[in-house]
Amino acid sequence: MPGPQQVVRQRVRGQGRSAARRLGVVAGVLVLAGGGVAYGTTAGFGSQHVGTTYPGGLQISSNQTLAPIGDRLATPYGKFMGSAVSPDGRFLAATSTDRSVTLQIIDLASYQLVWRVGTATGVDEKLADRTVGQEAPTFSPDGTLLWLPQATGLTRFPVNPDGTLGTPTSVPLPTLAGAKALPGKAAYSADGSTLYVPLNGQNRVVAIDPGTGTVERSWDVGLAPREIAVVGTRLYVSDEGGRRATPGESTLNSYGTEVPADPYLGTSTTGALSVIDTSDASADPRVGTIAVGLHPTALLLEGTTLYVANTGGDTVSVVDTRRDVVVQTIATQPWPSSKVGYEPTALALAGQRLLVTLGRANAVGVYRVEKDPRAPARALGLLPTDYFPSDIATVGGQVVVTNTRGIDALGPAVTVDKGAGTTPATGHGTHSTTGSITRFTLPATRDLGTWTTTVYRQNGWGLNDVPRAVGRTAKPVPVPARLGDPSTIKHVFLLVKENRTYDQVYGDDPRGDGDASLAQFGEKVTPNQHALARQFGLYDNTYDIGTNSAEGHNWLMQGDDPAYTESSAGEYERSYDTEDDVLGHQRSGFLWTAVESAGGSVRDFGEFNQFETKPDGATWQQYYCAARAADDGDPSGLLDSDIRQSTASPIPSLNSVTVHDYPKFDTSIPDLYRYWIWKQDFEAHGPASLNMLWLSSDHTGGTPDPEAQVADGDLAVGRIVDEISHSRWWRDSAIFVVEDDSQDGVDHVDGHRAPIQVISPWAQHGSVVSTYYSQISMVRTVEQILGAQPLNQKVAAATPMVDAFTTQPSFLPFDAVPNQVPLTEGVAKAPSCGLDTLGLEGAAAKALNREVAARTAVPDDMKAIAAAWGRWQARQHFSGASAVPDRAHPEQMNRWTWYQAHQWRTPYPGDDRIYAPDEVPGGYLPAGETE
Repeated sequence: MPGPQQVVRQRVRGQGRSAARRLGVVAGVLVLAGGGVAYGTTAGFGSQHVGTTYPGGLQISSNQTLAPIGDRLATPYGKFMGSAVSPDGRFLAATSTDRSVTLQIIDLASYQLVWRVGTATGVDEKLADRTVGQEAPTFSPDGTLLWLPQATGLTRFPVNPDGTLGTPTSVPLPTLAGAKALPGKAAYSADGSTLYVPLNGQNRVVAIDPGTGTVERSWDVGLAPREIAVVGTRLYVSDEGGRRATPGESTLNSYGTEVPADPYLGTSTTGALSVIDTSDASADPRVGTIAVGLHPTALLLEGTTLYVANTGGDTVSVVDTRRDVVVQTIATQPWPSSKVGYEPTALALAGQRLLVTLGRANAVGVYRVEKDPRAPARALGLLPTDYFPSDIATVGGQVVVTNTRGIDALGPAVTVDKGAGTTPATGHGTHSTTGSITRFTLPATRDLGTWTTTVYRQNGWGLNDVPRAVGRTAKPVPVPARLGDPSTIKHVFLLVKENRTYDQVYGDDPRGDGDASLAQFGEKVTPNQHALARQFGLYDNTYDIGTNSAEGHNWLMQGDDPAYTESSAGEYERSYDTEDDVLGHQRSGFLWTAVESAGGSVRDFGEFNQFETKPDGATWQQYYCAARAADDGDPSGLLDSDIRQSTASPIPSLNSVTVHDYPKFDTSIPDLYRYWIWKQDFEAHGPASLNMLWLSSDHTGGTPDPEAQVADGDLAVGRIVDEISHSRWWRDSAIFVVEDDSQDGVDHVDGHRAPIQVISPWAQHGSVVSTYYSQISMVRTVEQILGAQPLNQKVAAATPMVDAFTTQPSFLPFDAVPNQVPLTEGVAKAPSCGLDTLGLEGAAAKALNREVAARTAVPDDMKAIAAAWGRWQARQHFSGASAVPDRAHPEQMNRWTWYQAHQWRTPYPGDDRIYAPDEVPGGYLPAGETE
């Protein structure tokens, strides 16, 4: 069993009692004085570093601090996805992901971790399938069995009296029409004879014999069912995707099902409960529907009253099951300045107090409810939790909360090797997520005001209200203090790159807080980014938030990673990136819709696009040569039919502003080519108010080696800035360069710290900015400049990056720096236009080619294994119509990169030899959360 070194137990208390008098509390509900639109501020975080605990709490990457009420138990085995408490209240079973531990059992009496199931070394019980569903496991009524939901079925464990688990039994569920079962949270019938399981991937509910695992009945329900509540012979099923679409209705896709949707905002429009009468034995039993809020997930039954957490609607529906009607809707938006983005995820009752976890607020909302469901609920206050509470239960006299991200990425260090010219680096990584359990005794109502103040401060709500402008009479400044006031900046460019940490790129810049030993892509590889940092400023305390690309692009385009994606992280079967999954979209829309709604224009170059149509056989070499010909003055081949591709989005509002000739993510297309497609459009049409570009070469995994790919991305950034800064639009432009996430690198401060740049005549030139900022801060800054309404409470509370700008502009342009690493380094087949010789000629060029060839050559005795890895690479969705960032299995990806970096001569650390792809330990397993 795990020893004490494997868990962290703490007594933690929320701070901020001295601030209690600064905010008004009326009838137990926090309110803000004044009218109009108000915004909070996270300026109180100052220059705090993520991962460090301060008097106000532990600073995390999502513009929040943590100082939860009660006791904390943290384990270093990844994110907690969902949890259930045994019927006797003794044990908590929590599913988990990201560290190869699938299931953890915690003894609530001793408050210790007692059992681990998964594929990781040292677990107590091995289980080959490490997929984890969106919902919690289910105990049998007598507590002797535990059901684990996984992608293609359930796993049933005997539960021993001490909480350890016996030998598991697999209960497979068939894949239908290409859709996996994806079980949700199962529920037993009142007599315990039947297990009802919502099959999230197949829009149906099945009845299973718990003894044999046989499916006995099946009912079609609404879309994406998540949980079931049993009331006698009736089943109430939360359908996250809502009701089924009607003919002619506007829809968008989610896992192969058309979901009723808003084509402009790109969000689903209905939420529903399906009602099944199990006593109806007819061949085609009628299934009833009750309309509730958006994205219904968690259900809580108390007598004949059913509470429904509408996660995407920020409400709780109260259903009277005697009449099957919604009798009231409880708003869970505690901060009046923003109605979107609190994300209620779970429900519990403590007497007449309803407890609602607010995932994105890191809080529990407390509400007074009456036995009569029609009696209006009353908000009493808030209690602070750890990072993203996902489940809650009352056990005896205590409340137990399961926090998906716990204390953020403070788990074990990771080692990364990124290819030729780099060395292995060990440090903090985003995949070191540490989930937690917190427990506490529910405070008296009179004490909730103080805790509420703590939650407000930790989220940056209401401490510095900023009204929207009434008129446009203020003098223009780069970042207006009032939303709607004029800005000196009219054109914003958002350049989105892939996966690097601050130390990987800027660790060698002595001006900032860097570790040069971790600078795998330092100035030799990224000369433009280093030159830009010297001219326009170095930002050494800014953070990406997501673990991976599935989350990172959401944070940039939505200012949030909605709970749907957070809960999908255990299997990512419905979707990885949510570009083509409407259920991953918040109801307020996206950055581009916010700008358009404010009267601005948008042009998109690849970002958040899903589909790519690409000619068969088109190679990296062809795109490279077309770009090099354009460099030499002949751009005519850029759109030749043998390489011209088309990028598109299923979201109509994004597709209408997409430049379709610009490639989305595809590591077999160099960023140099993307630069040329953008350049031609820019010179022909000029900029929009918001211009979004996806530059994906620094993801690595493509045709050249990693060093060359990062150099390619760096050159594209330098040339884009060069083009803009020498244009007539430079005077009123700002360029933000950001990674979607920082998962594929390490950092000595925190794995979320990332290399960002703010480039503009109005930027602070030559300075080092160490203010705490995040991607949310950047989104807020873009919206503030363009007069766009904040997308959600996270963005509304974020402090704009005001100290990145000055009112004394310098209009000096930027001149791009030539690459210092050959862009063709590591390319097995030389392009028809020749290898990149860095401008060298004659003998010097030949010597460079010989040096690169020797450094990247595959030894004869390793060619068969290298060829196997080449075939593996071709299946990893790095390129083509189904290209998906970060989808490769991490254990395989790490070894493939290592072998390339060490000329196929050195085994990966800890291995006794060089493996073929199918020999990698754990490599046959689903990728799950990947690097």
